[in-house]
Amino acid sequence: MAADTQGSTDTPAVNAPLDNSVEPVARAGSARSDLHVIGDMLPYLRPYIGRISLALSLIVAAKLANLMVPFLLKGIVDQLNLEPSLLLLPVAFLLAYGAARIGVTLFTELRQVVFARVMARASREITLRVFRHLHGLSLRFHLGRRTGGVARDVERGGSAVADLLDWTLYTIFPTALEVLLVTTVLVWAYDWGFALITLITLAAYMVWTFSITEWRTRFYRAAVEADTRANERAVDSMLNYETVKYFNNEAHEAMRYDENLRHLENATVKSQTSLAVLNLGQTVLISLGVTAMMWRAAAGVTAGNLTIGDLVLVNAYLLQLSAPLFLLGMVYREVKQALTNMERLFGLLDERQDVQDRPGAIALHATQPTVRFENVSFGYDARRSILHGMSFEIPAGGTIAVVGHSGSGKSTLTRLMYRFYDVDAGHIRIDGRDIRDYTQQSLRSAIGIVPQDTVLFNDTIFYNILYGRTDASRREVEEAASAAHIHDFIMSLPDGYNAEVGERGLKLSGGEKQRVAIARALLKNPAILIFDEATSALDSQSEKSIQAELDRIQVGRTTLIIAHRLSTVMNADQILVMDAGRIVERGRHAELLAANGYYAKMWRLQQQERATGSSPQQSGSDHDFATQ
Repeated sequence: MAADTQGSTDTPAVNAPLDNSVEPVARAGSARSDLHVIGDMLPYLRPYIGRISLALSLIVAAKLANLMVPFLLKGIVDQLNLEPSLLLLPVAFLLAYGAARIGVTLFTELRQVVFARVMARASREITLRVFRHLHGLSLRFHLGRRTGGVARDVERGGSAVADLLDWTLYTIFPTALEVLLVTTVLVWAYDWGFALITLITLAAYMVWTFSITEWRTRFYRAAVEADTRANERAVDSMLNYETVKYFNNEAHEAMRYDENLRHLENATVKSQTSLAVLNLGQTVLISLGVTAMMWRAAAGVTAGNLTIGDLVLVNAYLLQLSAPLFLLGMVYREVKQALTNMERLFGLLDERQDVQDRPGAIALHATQPTVRFENVSFGYDARRSILHGMSFEIPAGGTIAVVGHSGSGKSTLTRLMYRFYDVDAGHIRIDGRDIRDYTQQSLRSAIGIVPQDTVLFNDTIFYNILYGRTDASRREVEEAASAAHIHDFIMSLPDGYNAEVGERGLKLSGGEKQRVAIARALLKNPAILIFDEATSALDSQSEKSIQAELDRIQVGRTTLIIAHRLSTVMNADQILVMDAGRIVERGRHAELLAANGYYAKMWRLQQQERATGSSPQQSGSDHDFATQ
């Protein structure tokens, strides 16, 4: 079956499930029916009804022109079959025959021109909606997602949109129309015998194709799942390249990846084997139908009831029908596969947005806001609480510092202020209003953060600083970099601000990345500043130079400092000491030292570490960017 070798080969790019079964692991959207998927797609087509109608009209015109080709060929043959003395060249039939064949191609290509925009735009809009939705999901989803798998589902689903539109509207519909027209012509021009053979062949062909394709779909689903899983493994391994090298685990990673590929291999073999069964059955049915039709036509010519032209006409119609029928088998398979891929794409849209704007949420406009935590409790898992009844206030333009051992819940405060999660109990208020009364966009616009773990985009240094405020001028970017004490370093690089930082900023040392993060936060110029271990990756000398700048930019801003180094929070208006999700001490630096409690014990320990040079907080990565 030649047509079945075109188009998709039934084989996704890479990966397989982690068991020996070919059944896919259940994922979001796996329960969607085909009609449900098509229904989800229809709203994206409504704006293009005019283009779709015009394209369909061009298809009808192409099929009518194609219908005329065998009739004209019959006329040519019958006129050439006269006695030699009466033979004349059938010029009119030849010209009409050529015009009909040109018309078929012309109308078909015009349809492609008209409909190309619809396919591309629908694919773009659906993919963009999924992309926006993914960014709208809570941090809870993104901490649990597999980046490679999600990216693969979006990629396959986006391309499947165009495939589904092309196959369904402009292959299945035209084929059905052509079968109807040819059957009608055979009944009108000859008798029901020809039409009956055509319909029986078509019915047997469709029953075989649909039943075998439904059976084969499970193998394709398994291959798709395998593809996603392998892509997850490959991307995860590449993102953690340095960790793989640190522990000399290249062979281990290759073994795990190969495990996925073996499952993909098994699913692919089963898919290809079942494809051979499908193709063989289709070829047998079409061949039997063609043989029966030609037998009946040849018998009619022998009996004198039909002319040689009639035999040619029947044969031409059979050839016209057999090609789209062979194609129909492939199309149905492609449609089922496209629906499977779109099912996974729309399944991402089913992921619930845990954090949403309330109806009537207002925009936050603040210059020196007051931030208040009121008896806040929270846990990432309902079975384990992280914060227990936290209450404190950051006064307008004031600075509050939070210190404590790792795991005490300090960084959770910043995630709650950004509304990456909603509190389980209590309230976080800005200027007296619960932050859930504000739109998320305006809330996050008012907050700037220098995170403990700075991850940069694989782009230039300029772009990564500009990300703080994308409409800033180059001068403003350079001023922010100067304030973060990184401008001179950038200018010393061969490419200056156009230097690429690499995947996740790995071409920069830890201290250099943190300075970029500080510059980015300064450029944003927010009303609320959060420093989450902002100087943790800096050495003592760099810390002193930057700390003075941080102290300066805090003036006039409401600031929350989360720190491990107590020397960086000595000047805070109030210091909160956290332990196991609770505030165990609060006060100014001198007051807490005098209380001789948790804070004083941490202070003495850090002073001892500094004196012996054993502080764990060093300058970060040795592979400085300048050496790359």
